[in-house]
Amino acid sequence: MTEYEPVIGLEVHAHLKTKSKAFCGCPTSFGAEPNTQVCPVCLGMPGVLPVVNKSMVAFAIKVGLALDCTISNTTKFDRKNYFYPDLPKGYQISQYDEPICKAGHITIKNKKIRVHRAHMEEDAGKLVHAGAAGLHGSDYSLVDYNRGGVPLLEIVSEPDITSPEEARLYLTELRNILRYIDVCDGNLEEGSFRCDANVSIRPVGTKELGTRTEIKNLNSFRAVQRAIQYEIERQTTLVESGEKVVQQTRLWNDGDGKTHPMRSKEEAHDYRYFPEPDLVPLVIDKVWIEELVKQMPELPEARRRRYVTELKLAPDDAYVLVESKEMSDFFDRAIKLGASAKETANWLIGPTQAYLKEQKLGFDELPLTPENVRDLATAVSRGTISNTAAKQVLSELLAKKSDVAALIEKLGLTQVSDEGDLRKAVSEVLAANPSQVAEFHQGRTKVRQFFFGEIMKGTKGKANPQVVNKLLDEILATAKI
Repeated sequence: MTEYEPVIGLEVHAHLKTKSKAFCGCPTSFGAEPNTQVCPVCLGMPGVLPVVNKSMVAFAIKVGLALDCTISNTTKFDRKNYFYPDLPKGYQISQYDEPICKAGHITIKNKKIRVHRAHMEEDAGKLVHAGAAGLHGSDYSLVDYNRGGVPLLEIVSEPDITSPEEARLYLTELRNILRYIDVCDGNLEEGSFRCDANVSIRPVGTKELGTRTEIKNLNSFRAVQRAIQYEIERQTTLVESGEKVVQQTRLWNDGDGKTHPMRSKEEAHDYRYFPEPDLVPLVIDKVWIEELVKQMPELPEARRRRYVTELKLAPDDAYVLVESKEMSDFFDRAIKLGASAKETANWLIGPTQAYLKEQKLGFDELPLTPENVRDLATAVSRGTISNTAAKQVLSELLAKKSDVAALIEKLGLTQVSDEGDLRKAVSEVLAANPSQVAEFHQGRTKVRQFFFGEIMKGTKGKANPQVVNKLLDEILATAKI
């Protein structure tokens, strides 16, 4: 029986975080009243002339640098003609044969996924379906043109992705990169980071590509993964039953977990591209590119490598930390202040992430500070409190701004390290359990953990575990049977 393999390419549309639109001065803020952020230019009124937003071009170049693309010396805009109700001009200003960025890549799990191109364009408006929703479905649609003209960068991968999971990892890494260089907020819910997936299958071992379908309406990484998996299975079933896959655009329905036909897939010639007559070609100054290179921050892949090689973190821990720029920046500040890398990573990845998930908060909403983490790590390393107590202090710091020393005193968590006091506690536990002491000397060494637990219970967890272990070994060695 013939085995098939998927071939996947992704087209990502990322809103660039400019203050004004691509070709006019209208604001780009999300959530304004419908049709309040528009002007004759972005509405496509007769006789108006677009003007290129310099920040849009700068952001596009930064993305190209981050993706290791070739930045074009000369680039131009084109008209992409199609008629949608949310595109009043009847065409979109985009880029066709001379995009600003070409031939880059993204590395995920040591695999390079090639980026074919990244090009600038303007977004369309948004349809708001209204009417008898909830009863018989919407019976009319309203158009909000606020989003029309917002700068977009379309980032197109080569068909190098071979699984739904790999697609999710690619998107996660791409969004992280855009956030690290601060050109896109990556908000899927608001539509500022959107993805279309092109999926085809072919017999394993062959080079020729199969007929592809494009999946739209993917508004979460989970939806991308599920939609691609469904489409692979659907196409495989068709081919195995002797039917043909039809090239078309399909919509993903999260409710029933299926893709549904939307329209036949357009090709480039269907859009009737031609050079935008109202905008001259752009010549990108090499000096400007060099200035932008100096503004580039440390990127996710380099940061992960530093955490593993210099700070000796486990690769999985480094990956989790870097997924959130806010958390990773916080981690770096705490380390610079002198906190232990391993302990800080454990606290952030474990209790902190659990708290964020439970409270549905963003990392930047926490009252916790890098200074708190430094002081907590110092308290543990000096033996002032135990690791267990540190977790209790951390839970308090996550909920309310406070001081580590004050919390340790308030909660009565200061660790007992005095050998005289602890020797007495150890001796009392051994004296109260003579049969277990006898078992220990008969070779049943697991009973030692029982003694340790009783000592910690008797000291209400305040005993220094290292001192307890030292004294326990010492006293057990001389204890009478």
